[in-house]
Amino acid sequence: MATSDVFNYNVPAESDFGYSQAIKSGELIHVSGQLSFDEAGEFLHAGDFAAQLKQTYANMDKVLDHYGATRNQVVSQTLYVVNLRQNAAATAEGNLGYFGDHRPASTVLGVTELSLPGQVIEISFVIDTKLPA
Repeated sequence: MATSDVFNYNVPAESDFGYSQAIKSGELIHVSGQLSFDEAGEFLHAGDFAAQLKQTYANMDKVLDHYGATRNQVVSQTLYVVNLRQNAAATAEGNLGYFGDHRPASTVLGVTELSLPGQVIEISFVIDTKLPA
């Protein structure tokens, strides 16, 4: 029988929009789009792609830590990038820096805007806890 485990930061957006940051079902963890926010749920670094990417990856690490998972167990990711052509090199550099030699399946979408004013990056991902850490 499959089990589930929900993870939240307990920030206002979770209750305002009715979602969880992540949910574990069996061995898979599906993670909602992570973005540049702090522990209080305040959006950080409006318009600053590099700073938002760094904070987004830090928030991804918080989800991984909660489940005792590692970056090597991320099997897929979807990146939503405003001004993709302008930010393509920084996106690739950030991704290589975050994952090192690990290569999850990846989809990068150029979008015209995201949820918050000044938001330029959002990343959702899936973790398989059966994979070696």
